[in-house]
Amino acid sequence: MANQRNYQKELEKLLEDFQRENRVPTLFLHSCCAPCSSYVLEYLSSYFKITVFYYNPNIYPKEEYEKRVQELKKLVQKLPARYPIQMQEGSYDPQRFFTMAKGMEELPEGQERCFACYRMRMEESARLAAEGGYDYFTTTLSISPLKNAGKINEIGEELEEQYQVLHLPSDFKKKNGYKRSIELSSEYGLYRQNYCGCVFSREEARRAGRI
Repeated sequence: MANQRNYQKELEKLLEDFQRENRVPTLFLHSCCAPCSSYVLEYLSSYFKITVFYYNPNIYPKEEYEKRVQELKKLVQKLPARYPIQMQEGSYDPQRFFTMAKGMEELPEGQERCFACYRMRMEESARLAAEGGYDYFTTTLSISPLKNAGKINEIGEELEEQYQVLHLPSDFKKKNGYKRSIELSSEYGLYRQNYCGCVFSREEARRAGRI
């Protein structure tokens, strides 16, 4: 089963190969937000030339989207990196998310609606990575303890076949990645949101008293 694989070990093996071959591949990295990106960029920028791709049409409302974009820009400007980090912002089209979520509005967070949202964002990343001639693509999503790393990697491997661009395996919460992202968020004064991003997760957070 996919969820029994150790994606962190697979990633470490690749990184060792790059170092042995004295190779610095290019990576098109989908970012869900600055806090989640902080550790991932700190970790991977020693091995890759990275373009951070901020593509999240799921985020609601627009003011929240804009706030998260600015936080990522701030992080990319300040974070020291062995190899330069570039940033690219995708289009903000909330209707694309609502069309995707149609019929799944009542599902709790962490189920099929979320998996479809992973795919929507990762597919745009894979498409652009292939168009741009990048060596690899991946997403920061697996750093969250609330995200299904097995499903994220399963989708990534399907997209690798579809778009003919290599998917970088990841489970960034491993090796205290999530804990480090909290430390870096504090160090850089990053805004840490209290819901995943979409209107449904926002309502769930409101009902739970987190907002």
